[in-house]
Amino acid sequence: MSKKEYIIPIFIPFLGCPHDCAFCNQVKITNYKDIINKENTIKQIDQYLSYFPKNENPKEIAFFGGSFTGLDTKVMISYLEIALSYKKKGIIDRIRLSTRPDYINNSILNILKEYEVDVIELGIQSLDDKVLEANERGHSKNDSLKASKLIKDYGFKLGHQIMPGLYKDSFEKSIQTGLESIKMKPDMVRIYPTLVIKDTKLEKLYDNNLYKPLTLDEAIDLSSRLYMIYTYKNIPVIRIGLQPTENINDKEDVVAGPFHPSIRQLVESNIHKIYLEDLIEKYDLKEKIKIHVPNRLISIIAGNKKSNKDYFYENYGLIINFENSDGKFIEYKDEKISYNIDEFIKNFVEKTYGGDLY
Repeated sequence: MSKKEYIIPIFIPFLGCPHDCAFCNQVKITNYKDIINKENTIKQIDQYLSYFPKNENPKEIAFFGGSFTGLDTKVMISYLEIALSYKKKGIIDRIRLSTRPDYINNSILNILKEYEVDVIELGIQSLDDKVLEANERGHSKNDSLKASKLIKDYGFKLGHQIMPGLYKDSFEKSIQTGLESIKMKPDMVRIYPTLVIKDTKLEKLYDNNLYKPLTLDEAIDLSSRLYMIYTYKNIPVIRIGLQPTENINDKEDVVAGPFHPSIRQLVESNIHKIYLEDLIEKYDLKEKIKIHVPNRLISIIAGNKKSNKDYFYENYGLIINFENSDGKFIEYKDEKISYNIDEFIKNFVEKTYGGDLY
């Protein structure tokens, strides 16, 4: 099992990002309204470091919020200098940043290389030009293709951030974004189902009944399929859903959309639900089964508030019990049926998307 990683997030809302997309209000999303200066940045980093246990686990400074590479060059370098000083002292291990595809070029990447940045995440959001245009994103699919290739060519780790459920998006277009994203071979991905945030153009569209956000169930279904597509290609999904802040948690600034503080667990539980349904039909499972899996999987398979257990009882009359075990199998009568979610994901993706994956 990989070691727990400790992240020091530095938010730079709007800084470096003169473009205000239809869905975006970074001040609301990051719950941070002040301009960050050097002294504040150092104070934030030291504060986070004081919370972390004294161990050898990887530590990372991550610049999130605005478009980091859109900052004035001197300002960008001043932040990088701070991060690099911690890295050179061996206090942190990695430097990460997020930016827009159209704010990547050779001169920017040369600077990032000089200051030992490790990971560059691109907010590609969608790979459908009509969706990008409708959401006033200000860049094209081709910008994402070019930026992703450049980042990989320079030897950086590449991250993709996608936003299923945007204005003028569809289930099919979101899946296509995932399929086209994997062809660029990102090293990691974040899936952010679109939320309607206060004081955005998307809120006005929603208020005028011109935009209908995904329901939570729709977001879970769509994110489950995207998760399986990326997992099939061994691309880690490092986050699903916006990271909760006090504002987001209290729903004070989310007008509508599929917000849930544990949406990743809901997605993983849904994938196990699809798998179990497949096994029930394949092996004609009835009445009662016992699933033997490691303890960490039991709550995921059972579902949020045991929703999966309830679903299978109500729809199939099937009682599901669990046993903590190093092995992974279903005990049914005198049979032992292998419980292999990875194999299921492989078969599901190949059967569903086949030739679109290469």
